Amino acid sequence: MPTDIEIAQKAKMKLVVDIARKAGIKVSEVELHGCYKAKVSLNALKRLNKKKDGKLILVTTMTPTSQGEGKTTTTIGLAQALPKAIVCIREPSLGPVMGLKGGAAGGGYSQVVPMDDINLHLTGDMHMITSAHNLLTAMVYNHIYQGNELGIDANRIVWRRVMDMNDRQLRGVFDITASSEVMAVLCLSKSVTDMKKRLGQIIVAYDMKGKPVRAKDLKAEGAMTLLMWHALQPNLVQTLENGPAFIHGGPFANIAHGCNSLVATQLSLKLADYVVTEAGFGSDLGAEKFFNIKCRVGKLKPAAVVLVVTKQAIDRHGYENVAKHVENIQAFHVPVVIAVNKKAKDTKHELEEIQRNCEKLGVQTVISDIWAKGGKGGKDLAKAVMDMCKHKSKFKCLYSEKASLREKLETIATKIYGANGVDFTEDAVKDLEHLKKIGMSNVPVCVAKTQYSLSDNKKLFGRPKNFKITVRELKPSAGAGFVVAYTGAIMTMPGLPKHPAAENMDISEDGKIKGLF
Repeated sequence: MPTDIEIAQKAKMKLVVDIARKAGIKVSEVELHGCYKAKVSLNALKRLNKKKDGKLILVTTMTPTSQGEGKTTTTIGLAQALPKAIVCIREPSLGPVMGLKGGAAGGGYSQVVPMDDINLHLTGDMHMITSAHNLLTAMVYNHIYQGNELGIDANRIVWRRVMDMNDRQLRGVFDITASSEVMAVLCLSKSVTDMKKRLGQIIVAYDMKGKPVRAKDLKAEGAMTLLMWHALQPNLVQTLENGPAFIHGGPFANIAHGCNSLVATQLSLKLADYVVTEAGFGSDLGAEKFFNIKCRVGKLKPAAVVLVVTKQAIDRHGYENVAKHVENIQAFHVPVVIAVNKKAKDTKHELEEIQRNCEKLGVQTVISDIWAKGGKGGKDLAKAVMDMCKHKSKFKCLYSEKASLREKLETIATKIYGANGVDFTEDAVKDLEHLKKIGMSNVPVCVAKTQYSLSDNKKLFGRPKNFKITVRELKPSAGAGFVVAYTGAIMTMPGLPKHPAAENMDISEDGKIKGLF
């Protein structure tokens, strides 16, 4: 069987302008970046604003292993299998691409292409976000140097620099771009005007009296918007089967909200009968934030959820873990189907046994072979999803925005993680009081937590019981419109593994890439 990159390099791509026409996008609304990728103007969304939305389908997973369970691959394969569908996924960050993953554009015959461009720089959005973020950092320190008229307390600057790479040596000084509030702002903004307003609300520091100092106080939001307006336009590419795909926005789900951009999703819903999107990691992370943050902001009503399971993840976590993720999805009143993602070494007997055991949970379970067969391998899954989409969505957020931050965290911990409750450190208790004082209580909560366990301890596999989540710190993301709660030992600057994927990457004189998979 050929490798992912070999399959991608043999892809027969169509011109992106033809992909745009097929999707219902006007040529005048497309800005070409070469032959196979383009930016789509937000004028397309304005033009289609009154059109009825298609059905929104979320793909999530059980608690994953470090090898990944094929969530992105399933998302792309399902979109290839559905009629008149568009796939919406996140843009890969260079950190994971060069680190553990080596690429994040799907796999096998369920990929988005041009795979090399998508995994590397695409249309430059990550660099625009990084530049806008670091401009704000520079303006904070320049303001202090030039006289500090705002009275910024130099000991209470909360805005660090970012870079789009894993680098453990820079922990404590830099964060990774995917965790930046600027990234979250881009992914939750509905227009350039909305983005400018959100950027202005970002809290960068506090003055000597403890009052928040915001980006707008430094008159930085205009220049930041100038650097970002182009990044707000969704990126259009295609699947291996020449279906339209939006790759836009890339917040991590373990340290950010883990969803692609709202504008890409909203535009897709106007263009297609079915929109398939993903949210990072398991239902306890990406899916919970997709429901409670993105759907709340965008007034989205998902019609169905696909829960991806694999033999390797079940061997690690067991069927009790699958059951908990099913419960999590059902807590939002959305129907769910389980997709058993077939991997190369899985036998028919093993897959059928997993299917039987999952069906005992009372959930329809389908074996998916989209890695090897593309859309054809997802036909049964597509049928199950279309059947679920025939019913009107009963989606409901898990908590009210009017609830206190403590109540929201208790709700997420007990109902989604299965914890007995939440322990707040002394610093976290002070943070709760501070957030209430600055008017940041009636907003959603974005929990930063390990992806490898339902708990905040990555070594607790399966479905842990009799544990509590420890919240050590809470920070306002006033521009994004949520509060980030840091739990356990989670970090905002990952490190590279002992043998990063970058060691195996290269390019030949004729431009042929290897090692990017």
